[in-house]
Amino acid sequence: MSNVWQYYLLKSISRMVCLLPYSWVLFLGRRLGKLYYHIAARQRRRALEQMQESLGISDEEAQKNIVSLFTKLGQTFLEVLYTPVLKIENVHQYITIENRHYLTEAVEQGRGVVLLTAHIGNWEWLGAALAMNGFPMAAVIKRQPNDQHTRILNEYRELVGIEIFSRGTAELVSAAKALKQGKILGFLADQDAGVNGLFIEFLGKMSSTPTGPTIFAKKFKAPVVPSFIVRSPEGGHRVLIGEPFYYEDTGNVEEDTRNLTVKMTQIIEQTIRQYPDEWLWFQKRWNTAYTQAAVKQEESNGGKERMGKQA
Repeated sequence: MSNVWQYYLLKSISRMVCLLPYSWVLFLGRRLGKLYYHIAARQRRRALEQMQESLGISDEEAQKNIVSLFTKLGQTFLEVLYTPVLKIENVHQYITIENRHYLTEAVEQGRGVVLLTAHIGNWEWLGAALAMNGFPMAAVIKRQPNDQHTRILNEYRELVGIEIFSRGTAELVSAAKALKQGKILGFLADQDAGVNGLFIEFLGKMSSTPTGPTIFAKKFKAPVVPSFIVRSPEGGHRVLIGEPFYYEDTGNVEEDTRNLTVKMTQIIEQTIRQYPDEWLWFQKRWNTAYTQAAVKQEESNGGKERMGKQA
């Protein structure tokens, strides 16, 4: 049965949300987030467990952070639907950018930029803010389980000026071309990467980590620029841009790949520790068992060694 009606329902809700003052969007978002907190018991329990295990904080503190997280998620949901209100002329009223010179200087090198980010704050508005401030944005995205959700998200991403490529498809060739053309390619690098990911310690526990940002940084000698978005207490958002860094080629590809991926992972981890109620704690970040992936990686490395001997 077609679920295309969901797209039109979201579009209708979006049109109504766009008629509201931003202060109402934030107020209703808080209410919606608190409702979500009570309804989504499974996600709430997973978030609490993973936060306590990762940060070693009290149940009371974790509870406070998770309530705040769900409240902010409600606001983020309505803000995404509010995206058509964002214009080049008014985006600064909602989002400010700190240390933008780091990104400007990285773009001016002409080798493209790997934008390192994560599911922190309203990550959809991170791309919107950068694109509307004149930065040539492109993003590698993971399709939503529901195609209609992907459809409206991509529509709004393109509306603000972001070029979209899907992860794991032939579109990655086009994404590489975009980087070669000097564009900024955004990666959400905090998701479980499955058995083919690189196992690295993240928040105290080994986790399968995507190597896509490292691979692109290596291939194009592109600077990696950490960029995250967090909420301001008075409303609106702050984009935090970090100093660029690079893939360091010592001749040992495996070690160099690991070193850069570790550095990226540590930057994400530090940001999460600084803003613990902004990260999507209920995502299945540690879903891939370490032993399962380690065996697969050892088999893969063994195959490479055998091929080398045969050659």
